[in-house]
Amino acid sequence: MSKLKQEWFLVAMVAAIALAMVSADVGKSGGILQLDQVTAIGIAMVFFLHGLNLSPKAIKAGVTNWRLHLYIQSATFIAYPILWLLFGDSLLAFMPAALAFGFCYLFVLPSTISSSVAMTSVAKGNIPAAIFNASLSSIIGVFITPLFIQLFMNLDGAELNLMDSVFSIAKLLLIPMIVGQLLRPLLLRFIEKHKSVINKVDKIVIILIVYNAFCDSVINGIWSEFSAWLLLYCIAICTLVLLLMVHGIKWGAKRCQFNKEDEIAAVFCGTKKTLAAGVPMAQVIFGSDPALGMILLPIMLYHPIQIFYCALLANRYAKRLAK
Repeated sequence: MSKLKQEWFLVAMVAAIALAMVSADVGKSGGILQLDQVTAIGIAMVFFLHGLNLSPKAIKAGVTNWRLHLYIQSATFIAYPILWLLFGDSLLAFMPAALAFGFCYLFVLPSTISSSVAMTSVAKGNIPAAIFNASLSSIIGVFITPLFIQLFMNLDGAELNLMDSVFSIAKLLLIPMIVGQLLRPLLLRFIEKHKSVINKVDKIVIILIVYNAFCDSVINGIWSEFSAWLLLYCIAICTLVLLLMVHGIKWGAKRCQFNKEDEIAAVFCGTKKTLAAGVPMAQVIFGSDPALGMILLPIMLYHPIQIFYCALLANRYAKRLAK
């Protein structure tokens, strides 16, 4: 019991996945619990707390760390697309074309915002750099993702509404953080007094995101629409890609002589791919293509895998730094 109490975060994630398999209608987006709305509020709360905790000096240091920013954006928009250039023909040779192009779509997506910052927070990494890079990736992705799709898949890209994307990012991220910064002089003593409770908020939000993601994957029929072998094969590829990128970015961060906090931000921002932006972008880019479900399968598999594995990694980082 003592061990389980220490590892409550990991136990809760496994429980969330198991619960999603038997109660997907409850935890799905738009379901009874409205978890998509709840997690959005939770994410805003996490950013508000980041705003309270971050000193202006730390924010300035995070934003001006241009070497780290270049490294993270290169991982997202250069290293991942190179995987398609290297292995795209092989994927097209032994799986349906729509599914193979789904991996192409996965590789050219931008990073997530919420879970990248939340994982960096749990792991005690460079939070200002994570916030900056996750936001920058989302904005760059509005332009880069359709361009890559056009280059790699020979499709006409679609114009996406940049202002809507920027507004969504600001509403989710910048506004709560700015409010937190403005209230920092008033609430800093309260935050320091209740630090043990507040430090659990981001972990609870991640658990809810995991539950919601797996509920949505069950509702969308990921586990039933395709043959078991095809699903296992896709899961194996997604897992292999994630492990390759995580440990490749860690190796590269050490070679670039980044400190541990910068390495953490690089790992969690550079390896993530967004499902939240990926689905609506796909609907715009591919329209009413009947193969849309198969195109989206890789990102819908990769999303829960990346959250679960990166949460384990974040917990390991946090313990190592605590020691």
